[in-house]
Amino acid sequence: MTPPLAGADDARLPLVALAGNPNTGKTSLFNALTGLRAKVGNYPGVTVDRRVGRITTARGEVEVVDVPGCYSLVARSADEQIAVDVLSGIGERRPDVVVFCVDATQLARSLYLVTQAQELGTRCVIALTMVDEAKDAAPDPRALADALACEVVSTNPRRQVGIVELRAAIDRALAAGAAEPVWRWTPSPGLRERLDQVRAALPASWPQLDALALWALQSIDDEDELEGIAPSLRDAVAAAVPVEDAARLDDEIVLARWRWLDERTAGLIRARPDRGRTEQVDRILLHRGFGFLIFAGVMFLLFASLFAGADPAIGLVERSFGWLGDRVRDGLGAGLLTDFLVDGVINGVGSVLVFLPQILLLFFFIGLLEDCGYMARVAYLMDRLMKAMNLHGRAFVPMLSGFACAIPAVLATRTMERRRDRLLTMMVVPLMTCSARLPVYSLIIGALFPTAAFGLSTKSLLLSAMYLFSVVTALVAAFVLSRTVKPLKARRLPFVIELPPYRLPRLRDVARMMWEKTSAFLREAGTVILACTIVLWALLSFPRHLPSSAPDYDAQIAAAPTSEARIELEHQKEGDLRRHSYAGRLGRALEPAIAPLGFDWKIGVGIIGAFAAREVFVSTMGVVYSVGADVDEESQPLRDAMRAAKRPDGRPVYTPLVGLSLMVFFALACQCMSTLAVVRRETGGLGWPMFLFAYMTTLAWVMSFLVFQIGSLLGY
Repeated sequence: MTPPLAGADDARLPLVALAGNPNTGKTSLFNALTGLRAKVGNYPGVTVDRRVGRITTARGEVEVVDVPGCYSLVARSADEQIAVDVLSGIGERRPDVVVFCVDATQLARSLYLVTQAQELGTRCVIALTMVDEAKDAAPDPRALADALACEVVSTNPRRQVGIVELRAAIDRALAAGAAEPVWRWTPSPGLRERLDQVRAALPASWPQLDALALWALQSIDDEDELEGIAPSLRDAVAAAVPVEDAARLDDEIVLARWRWLDERTAGLIRARPDRGRTEQVDRILLHRGFGFLIFAGVMFLLFASLFAGADPAIGLVERSFGWLGDRVRDGLGAGLLTDFLVDGVINGVGSVLVFLPQILLLFFFIGLLEDCGYMARVAYLMDRLMKAMNLHGRAFVPMLSGFACAIPAVLATRTMERRRDRLLTMMVVPLMTCSARLPVYSLIIGALFPTAAFGLSTKSLLLSAMYLFSVVTALVAAFVLSRTVKPLKARRLPFVIELPPYRLPRLRDVARMMWEKTSAFLREAGTVILACTIVLWALLSFPRHLPSSAPDYDAQIAAAPTSEARIELEHQKEGDLRRHSYAGRLGRALEPAIAPLGFDWKIGVGIIGAFAAREVFVSTMGVVYSVGADVDEESQPLRDAMRAAKRPDGRPVYTPLVGLSLMVFFALACQCMSTLAVVRRETGGLGWPMFLFAYMTTLAWVMSFLVFQIGSLLGY
């Protein structure tokens, strides 16, 4: 996990935080203020993005940090807790000034967060955004400044309007120094007593503020996702707020703030914002019938583009690394160093970069859909279906993109605010049939099943069945996990989402987001994937000598009468080396565990090799059966070798039942170290990837066992 991007010299610079609700133009404003001088990392302990940049004011350079968007400081997710920590200075350097993006079309809702910040004693500056959309309904900045007792600047970040004035306002706010806490309402005597009780339990390292005691009263309960909360503070909150009083207490606080906001903003709003066009479009896009059809069309285009659009680039990456490997092999000649560089390092780097085209395309499409306002509609639309399985509405897009590749699908879970929802989605996304499984399915279907059944293509029928199987399994797994695994068992909160007006996407912002997300993947997940690839190469490559009982392949190759015979002998030697490698020995050791599934040790070697990437199963089987490492799923020699393979008692190794059992195993097993590496990065530890690997492997073994054993009992 990347540490905060702050150096020793940064601590001496004035610090300005940029905060606000989602969809208020905060990202555009941050980009307009900092230009290309922003750096991206993570907040400590979580994978939430931390963007830091610098701006120049009359006082000199100022550091700007982007706070995750939130509607309230009442924190139940990592994003909201970070906002509280940053604005109050808990474990973070407290900003000297906070610039709040306030949507001119949703004035009262945006100002709710500002009132909470002022209770913390925050020096505020208001950047009034969406003024062009509000038009005549936009509030007068001077009147709003008088009501809030802070500077207000009208801005349009996309057109660089108001940026100079905002820098000047920041400069004046910095010169004004620290602010005092300002409460716009008065707590009742009962609430005041509870506040005093909880404030006495605040950790000594925290600012001793009534506002933090109030935050604790509203945020801490048995189902929160907060980190670093002292047990003594939890006990104090539990004692101060019995469960039966929590709702009434929350109503008192929230309604008091809203009463003040309604009174102050009523006279500032000169007209109702015109959202007629947005509402007309929403009647179609959110329609119970047409909405789903349109969404299916959009997702079909996105899904098809991930395949068709990324395939040429993926092929180019594969050919480029293949060409580089050939040049290195030709230049260095045969040997251990050559094998390490080509099969370990170059192929390892290639196994990382081969995902890049799909990741870039996925984030490009998600960026466009987010920026234009449609993604929020998707979440609202799909929540009706997903809630039946305890999944969040936003989980649908990551699950759908899992058909292309689980890696970008896991990264796409970042669009969900709550950690529980992100984790649950990550745990089921790898069950979707990704493109890496297709070569395995194609090989097995082509080798073991007839070309047609019931007048239809067997390949089409079985592939469709495997896709349907993966969807059903993922949904059932989500349902079960959400009711059995404690961290995933949290009560499903009501789905609340703001539907922003439709806007034209800004390609520069989308491109910047693509770069930030993909560079983070390459920087952090790539190192783990490369290390795992090298380990697998070593397992498949050592020891590099055959036992004395093995044939003298070198002499036979030298005496081979034809080039075809020489190539055949080289394949046989390579196959024997694989059989006697550490991976081959592991395959033999694994055989008792996989024999009840209908698998032999050779399939075990293929399963081990497939951890580098599922499609590697095909080339590994080509090596094991001595038909070459460069085979693909359409390779007739490999299919023939599989059909001809016999067990010691003469029975065929591969039957249609074994093939079905193997496809079920590959459909459910988490045989992708790249996915595990990304899950580790996104969850910040080894616990969840280990759980993912364990439950998927167990599920794969059990389902494959049932398929094979029941099929055998039925005589297949």
